Amino acid sequence: MPLLVTVLGIILLVLLISYVRLHAFLAFLLVSLGVGLALGMSPVKLVDSIQKGIGGTLGSILGIIALGAMLGKLVAQSGAAQRIAASMIRLSGTGRIRWAFMLTGFVVGLPLFYSVGFLLLAPLVITVAQRYKLPAVYVGIPMLASLSVTQGYLPPHPAPLAILKQFNADMGLTLFYGILVAIPAILVSGILFGSTLKRYTTLPNQALIAPELTDQQMPSTGVSFLTVLLPIFLISLGTLLNPFLIDGSFIKQALLFLSEPVVSMLVSVLVAMYTLGIQRGRSLASVTDLLVDSVKEVAMLFLIFGGAGALKQVLTDAGVSQSIADLMQGSSLHPYIIGWGIAAIIRVCVGSSTVSGITTAGIMMPLLKASGVEPNLMVLSIGAGSMMFSHVNDTGFWLFREYFQLSMADTLKTWSVMETLVSVCGLAGVMALNLFVG
Repeated sequence: MPLLVTVLGIILLVLLISYVRLHAFLAFLLVSLGVGLALGMSPVKLVDSIQKGIGGTLGSILGIIALGAMLGKLVAQSGAAQRIAASMIRLSGTGRIRWAFMLTGFVVGLPLFYSVGFLLLAPLVITVAQRYKLPAVYVGIPMLASLSVTQGYLPPHPAPLAILKQFNADMGLTLFYGILVAIPAILVSGILFGSTLKRYTTLPNQALIAPELTDQQMPSTGVSFLTVLLPIFLISLGTLLNPFLIDGSFIKQALLFLSEPVVSMLVSVLVAMYTLGIQRGRSLASVTDLLVDSVKEVAMLFLIFGGAGALKQVLTDAGVSQSIADLMQGSSLHPYIIGWGIAAIIRVCVGSSTVSGITTAGIMMPLLKASGVEPNLMVLSIGAGSMMFSHVNDTGFWLFREYFQLSMADTLKTWSVMETLVSVCGLAGVMALNLFVG
């Protein structure tokens, strides 16, 4: 009975978001209330559970997401991303433009939300493709694969970060394992698959050709790379040096403090305010206005996270998650495959990798504890599943179609296949890594 109620609740969630077009936050609240009442929870306990779920989910990630949005806005507005792209093309040569954009997508995608990275880099791809008379899809797919992988696999992106916090996984290790899994996934879905797409020669949207900033208008190459990669460097530093430092020493405590995601992101934003703002001639007031705008752009994301957290908590408090875990324990499938599969199904139905990832994490929590598998790898398997087969219910699908001016069928053959390869290769990478660290 609990499992049937859960399945019906998820189907209702899919219908409300995909067909009724109800906002995801409202859909989550309605489904949470309905599932809780159907499972016999008292109204008072149900409301407490929803409030606990919203607060618990947002409490651990709200600050990091807001700081990430601020950093992304500064990178986008300053020209740092254009400088990084130009540097990559100069280093790789014009014959390896696709590789240059693949690396650019990865570097820029580490601190930036997917939509920001897409809107920032897609016009650059289109502009460069036009200049060198290459098909825009052929040039752009490696970059988009990199952006998708960083969004789906790597903290401090919102969905992987939320899953990581729920599983109490290690940020540095998850990031390290995620990069190991990301490299082959990007090469297969971006470079290898992208090399088959030369035949898609439709002219992209000409209105989106990016105006080029001059050297004087952009920050230097060193400043651009340093500012974008600083949070990743600080987070990784704590993980790498922690085993070699004396317990309780001032240096170790300071290093662990700096490697905390919220601290490393705060330091990075403060540095970016100077290097990408004040140093470039902006006043502190105008930089602050940019930061305010950046938080407005992700406000709805907070609501979606909160709603997903509410449903997760209701399923946990009603005992559904444990029932599902008990049922799954008898399965011959590996827990990573189960997590990936549940996330993939929800993603295909709902169209949101964020919703898919957080919902699956709530379902998989008891199974994770019972099976004793590596939580860092479970974060990655669910993240990979949440990228499965983007199609018409995903805003990314329509963004790609509009920018690159493809037919519906061609968008499915290019974008959707690329996202599917990102997902499948991610699972394959996790299972391979499990042989060494599981």
